[in-house]
Amino acid sequence: MKNYLSFKLFSFLLLIFILQGCKKDILDTIPNDRISSEIYWKTETDAISAVNGIYQSLDAVNLFVLDGVSDIGHTNTTFTAEYNIENGTFDASHSRIQTEWQNGYRGIFLANFVLENIDKVITSNTTLINRLKGETRVLRAYFFLKLVGLYGDIPLTTKNFNPEEGKSISRTKADAVYAFIEKELSEVASVLPNSYAASDKGRITKGAALAIKARANLWAGNYAAAAADAKSVMDLKVYALFPEYGKLFSYAAENNVEVILDKQFLAGIYSHNAFAFMGPYSQKSSGSNYVPTKALTDLYPMKNGKAISDPTSGFDPKNPYLGRDPRMGFSLFLEGDKLPSGVLFGVIPGKGGSDEVGRTQYNTSTGFSLKKYIPTDDFANPGNSGLNFILLRYAEILLTYAEAKIELNQIDATVYDAINQVRTRSDVGLPPLSSTLNQSQLRDAVRLERTLELAWEGWRLFDIRRWKIAQNVMQGKVFGITYFVGNNPLTIEVPSVLRVFDPSKHYLWPIPQKEKTLNPTLGQNPGW
Repeated sequence: MKNYLSFKLFSFLLLIFILQGCKKDILDTIPNDRISSEIYWKTETDAISAVNGIYQSLDAVNLFVLDGVSDIGHTNTTFTAEYNIENGTFDASHSRIQTEWQNGYRGIFLANFVLENIDKVITSNTTLINRLKGETRVLRAYFFLKLVGLYGDIPLTTKNFNPEEGKSISRTKADAVYAFIEKELSEVASVLPNSYAASDKGRITKGAALAIKARANLWAGNYAAAAADAKSVMDLKVYALFPEYGKLFSYAAENNVEVILDKQFLAGIYSHNAFAFMGPYSQKSSGSNYVPTKALTDLYPMKNGKAISDPTSGFDPKNPYLGRDPRMGFSLFLEGDKLPSGVLFGVIPGKGGSDEVGRTQYNTSTGFSLKKYIPTDDFANPGNSGLNFILLRYAEILLTYAEAKIELNQIDATVYDAINQVRTRSDVGLPPLSSTLNQSQLRDAVRLERTLELAWEGWRLFDIRRWKIAQNVMQGKVFGITYFVGNNPLTIEVPSVLRVFDPSKHYLWPIPQKEKTLNPTLGQNPGW
């Protein structure tokens, strides 16, 4: 759908909204510099264009921020706003708290607008209109799911309202929001196709509806439903693991068999700045805005499946990246890696590398940098990437199925098979799990697999919250690489960082202060 979702269409849609909310002036004329609601909603093209506009509100680069304020990431500079989330000093007026709320409800507003107007289109092609409604409802459910995951109880706004009405809208309990999401996605899955022609790649499919439902039920702790939803996706026989994890986030692999939902981009027309935002600072002064932590890298096992803390694993502290789970090298730039510019990634203090820790305030502070979404293809123009953002893929479905079945203590061969498919991907090659693990051991195994497989794809913050482990993994100092001076190991300790996670309040973000000022009825989450 790269040639289909243009920013111009979205801009036109915004103008319609503006016109919709304005009073007619005394001249009552139709403007000739924009699309008027009085002449829109006439054709199938109008309907398609309006739905296309909603896709623009899907997540992309902002997902790096959410992993950056989890245990696997760190806000690289203390003057970046999200640093305050790490150290626990943020409040309801924080810009990120407002931005995520605003972006979510912007998408919901667009979806509601479409649903309120699309039936004005006169056409005999009811199949098309029903499909477009289905796409819209799935997108709306996606936005609601992310909001409920961040804020808990939220306004369940299924129709748009005027400013006066907005001053009194109340929040809906999180359980009811999850129930609404499940009902919506169950109803619309049947009207959506399993796949599209090449010109419509990127549109919401039946598999996407079911997969979002599986994610929602997993987050809600509805494990039986989550397992059933994941199995429904598996039974479609539409998706499979892409053979090479190392190429999964490349231009060559776009729209591959593993992708269930992504946000489509096209360089020069509708692009993003992931490379400039997250690439190593040596790469044309890219941002390194959020960097991976030692806490993440220590989780990657040896390729024999043993933890690096196991004295029989073969881990060599002086060659810490040798013989490790290949996903670490596919996901992160490590000391000695070749960068897109052709130079080597040099981070060890005192060695003179261009990314040396401490050399500038913008260099990685941990000695690690993100490799996912930083392709060599984008080096020439780091702010103009056309690489699609994967929002949901088949590996997550396999791990969702396994996790849900483990929580239900319904452990059988299908659980092992789901996890082992991910572990034994051709270029990962970890050994299958032992078939003798108990429920607790399998729980640890699937959580670790999910952390490593989906690292820096935006969902870690939600996982450590629902597992109720955030107060354990988000406390204290942040560490980076360990290097040697002679025979003496030294570990980077990021200066002036002390993470704080208060379980009495930080498991939910506060309702943004701007929203509470406009509508005191919203109330506030506990502790805020």
